Amino acid sequence: MSSTSFKGGVHPPERKDRTKDLPVEALVPFTKTVWIPVTQGGAPNTPIVKVGETVARGQKIAESDAFMSVPVHASVAGTVKKIETRLVTGNMDALCICIEADDSGATVYMPPLDPFTCSREEALARVRDAGLVGEGGAAFPTHVKLNPPKGSKIEYVIANGAECEPYLTIDARILQEQAHKVVDGLAIAMHITGARTGIIALEDNKADLAGVLEKAIANQRCNPVGAGACDISVVLCKTKYPQGGEKMLITAVTGREVPSGALPAAAGCVVQNVGTLKDMSEAFRQGKPLIDRGLTVSGSACATAKNIEVPIGTLVGDLIPANITLNPGVIKIIAGGPMMGIAMKSANFPVQKNTSGVLFLSARETSLDEEGPCIGCGRCIRACSCRLTPVLMMRALKGDKLDESKRCGLMDCIECGSCSYVCPARIPLVQYFRLGKQKVRTEMQKQAAKGVK
Repeated sequence: MSSTSFKGGVHPPERKDRTKDLPVEALVPFTKTVWIPVTQGGAPNTPIVKVGETVARGQKIAESDAFMSVPVHASVAGTVKKIETRLVTGNMDALCICIEADDSGATVYMPPLDPFTCSREEALARVRDAGLVGEGGAAFPTHVKLNPPKGSKIEYVIANGAECEPYLTIDARILQEQAHKVVDGLAIAMHITGARTGIIALEDNKADLAGVLEKAIANQRCNPVGAGACDISVVLCKTKYPQGGEKMLITAVTGREVPSGALPAAAGCVVQNVGTLKDMSEAFRQGKPLIDRGLTVSGSACATAKNIEVPIGTLVGDLIPANITLNPGVIKIIAGGPMMGIAMKSANFPVQKNTSGVLFLSARETSLDEEGPCIGCGRCIRACSCRLTPVLMMRALKGDKLDESKRCGLMDCIECGSCSYVCPARIPLVQYFRLGKQKVRTEMQKQAAKGVK
């Protein structure tokens, strides 16, 4: 099986060996308490429970009427102890609902729903009611992604199993252990969108999973109502970062390119993380909302690297030291992968729907070099998977020239970090671009408030 790819990218050390063969362990915090962020993707939610109430696992506890929102559910059965702000991913304070488990095991799931005989509207409602979001990092509401703008024709649904971030192996373990659910979720997504072709995309460092997936595809029973749900195949992509980016993956497996400023639907594609597809299958077949999250815990400062599944809202610190043991010399804690993840100021933050990993890094795994002067070497241009000019974007931003930075492609940057990785001057390019984007959005909001288009 040949491998496909995209132009640009980098090859950071994979560092997946410690966890790639470890099965997923189900863990719970030793405190029996979870802190569930009220909003985890999409528009802001409002709590619909009060302190002192008893809730069941799977019960809706926060929601919004906004189309771009997804509800949040209780991940444990117990009593609501607090509703207050606390540290979450991104080092921000956000409103969270604290639930103390009572060991009752009470659950409130939705009734099972046949995805191939219900209406499209019912299927989309189930996806939203289950609180499904993209689990690869962005937490974009899944029901919105499966319902593209009118006039869009979806031809491909791509299951993103590339998992190109170093250290992380949770997606590979999901494919290894629950391939049948991923294939079922992919068939459901194809049916909802009307796509006739499904592709499970893997990097070729996970070629051993192809046989497992092809067996699951062969066993998938296609309902005649679900046109095209049998046309599913596995495609290998070259192991290269950021192969798992939506636009990169679409180019690699279909040869198509997403236009500047457009969504994948403009190229006839929908891309879903394999974990999202697994949870989509459970939402229809079991009526289970998204209340558990699988993630990788690794890094050389972690003595007990693992793939785990925990109730959403579990504080990472509440797994230490009962389940996770750390070595001396933790220099950095990262929520996510080392390329696009966020450095956290402590481990006392909750696991969210889009938490793919938590890394405890030592000094030898991190760069503490100070920023030097740009020498105009052009390495960032060669590495950019979006074919932008990071050096010119950075210079424009340093000169406070927002329009020039946008002309050079600022708003098309996916913040993958490839440019920062190859920069010999150790310039934190991605940080400049994130701040620049925020300035652009702030300016747009000011113009909108003035009624200026």
